[in-house]
Amino acid sequence: MEKLRAGIIGATGMVGQRFISLLANHPWFEISCLAASGRSAGKSYRDAVRERWAFDWPIPEKAAEMTVLDAANIEEISKEVDFVFCAVDMKKDEIRAMEENYARHEIPVVSNNSACRGLEDVPMVVPEINASHLEVISTQRKRLGTRHGFIAVKPNCSIQSYVPALTPLLDFRPTEVSVCTYQAISGAGKTFRTWPEMVDNVIPYISGEDEKSEQEPLKLWGSVQDLGKGPVIVPAEKPVISAQCLRVAASDGHMAAVSVRFAEKVTKEQILERWSGYETEAQRLELPSAPKPFLQYFEDPSRPQTRLDRDFQNGFGVSIGRLREDRIFDWRFVCLSHNTIRGAAGGGILTAELLTRKGYLISRK
Repeated sequence: MEKLRAGIIGATGMVGQRFISLLANHPWFEISCLAASGRSAGKSYRDAVRERWAFDWPIPEKAAEMTVLDAANIEEISKEVDFVFCAVDMKKDEIRAMEENYARHEIPVVSNNSACRGLEDVPMVVPEINASHLEVISTQRKRLGTRHGFIAVKPNCSIQSYVPALTPLLDFRPTEVSVCTYQAISGAGKTFRTWPEMVDNVIPYISGEDEKSEQEPLKLWGSVQDLGKGPVIVPAEKPVISAQCLRVAASDGHMAAVSVRFAEKVTKEQILERWSGYETEAQRLELPSAPKPFLQYFEDPSRPQTRLDRDFQNGFGVSIGRLREDRIFDWRFVCLSHNTIRGAAGGGILTAELLTRKGYLISRK
């Protein structure tokens, strides 16, 4: 198949850099445009980023030589792309306005940002969990007045360690979940070089993160319903989630400690069987980035560990361990995912692969 032309809006930030790295040899997509703020526009990508390149490997040569465009110049960008990934650092209302402007210019947007996650006609997708939510795009297009343009988003990085572990257990009817996440500094777009204050440190607060961790899983587990204006997403009512999110001194990888109460009686053997046998829509559709398997469980009580296990399935998989009975809830366990791959750029790419397979992303030439 001819590769689709992908633009990256917010290309100079850490998530934008991760997009560039992951797309360098992608079988379906090629980078055709890099865009950022007016401060970077007109420079080569190498000159725009310079010492802010966050990784140990060099900038892919093709991207390094590309001229950065102004993200506000949608008319120019529209000539270069079939769709865009968006990972900008702006105020939430400004992000929503910009993403909807792109969509109204008939440019599909796959967003890493939170600005549109709460909208009932914007699918917030983890392809292994809720691929069916894409059907609300038809309602969104009516609202925006577009034929091809739309916005699809990926959820917050903090939930993508534990929500995949809970999803195969939903028919046991979880009623209450208590979760504490231990989140790497790359989630704040930082490295230890740029944030030395985080060395040997833990910060027990990440703005807005507790609320996202409590609310966004319910949208992922919600149902698509037609309430008279076309299909929309109605969030699930259960389980009730209580979350605390901490920033810890790890470069990459978000860990979660989870306790859960179920309405149905469930055994350890049943839980382990559900995790080991969980097959996903992303696997069935043979999406290039889909991890096989999606979930792995460690019998070793000292695993998963951030340094050892965050790169499972090239960073697209989720690791689980320490399943045991809980004295207040029913069961407890720990989970781990790579926050800038599964939780950010990689999750966006996997969502774009799903959108392509389902016919939502096509050539605009």
